[in-house]
Amino acid sequence: MRDDICTIPVSEVFEEQDGCPICRMYHTVEERILNYILGDAMMEPDVRIATNKAGFCPNHLKKMMDRRGRLQLALMLETHIKEVNANIFEKKLFNGANKKAERIEKLSDSCFICDKINWGISRMFDTIYRCYENEKDFRNLFDNQPQFCMPHYEMLISGAKKQKMPNYYKEFCSSLTRITADYTKSLCEDVDKYCMMYDYRTDGGKNADWGNSKTAVERIVSYLNGEFFKE
Repeated sequence: MRDDICTIPVSEVFEEQDGCPICRMYHTVEERILNYILGDAMMEPDVRIATNKAGFCPNHLKKMMDRRGRLQLALMLETHIKEVNANIFEKKLFNGANKKAERIEKLSDSCFICDKINWGISRMFDTIYRCYENEKDFRNLFDNQPQFCMPHYEMLISGAKKQKMPNYYKEFCSSLTRITADYTKSLCEDVDKYCMMYDYRTDGGKNADWGNSKTAVERIVSYLNGEFFKE
């Protein structure tokens, strides 16, 4: 497969073949953006303007707090909280309590990092469609994935267009559906076995071979929510 600046991250993600590749892709993009935002980006005026306006969701605030670089986070929050104060609470004209609540609600629904991740993922999705249409090696990588989680199955199907893949659109949808359906069936079997292990006739599964059923609950949660899971 011919690699370039766009396809390298995509091909690397699909080569691993462990769990949902789009979940891995999400975490790869998220990791790069977290490193970026807690690095040199904090001193870039255009980034600070954007973070002041958008803020961060609770999930990404926690992830930044769990990392080294508390000063970088403090510097960004310093200007962000001042902008919140100036534009919501100090602003008097046409800014009653209801208007303040509306602005806070809008701010609570925004996140600089989520926006960047969504932008990056959308570009990578375009790369996936393009590579599937044009690269046999990538089609093989894609068709041999062990699973796609439910949210990313929906996103890939919804984003796929015949115009983008005039020759391989049907094959793409068929392969993606086959992989996801097979994995869903395997989850059904594993969780059945997991529950059966707690039957009195199996002695609570103490001396039984649990096999893949041991992680059935975690994998179903990952499948339903799109969170990458490893034992």
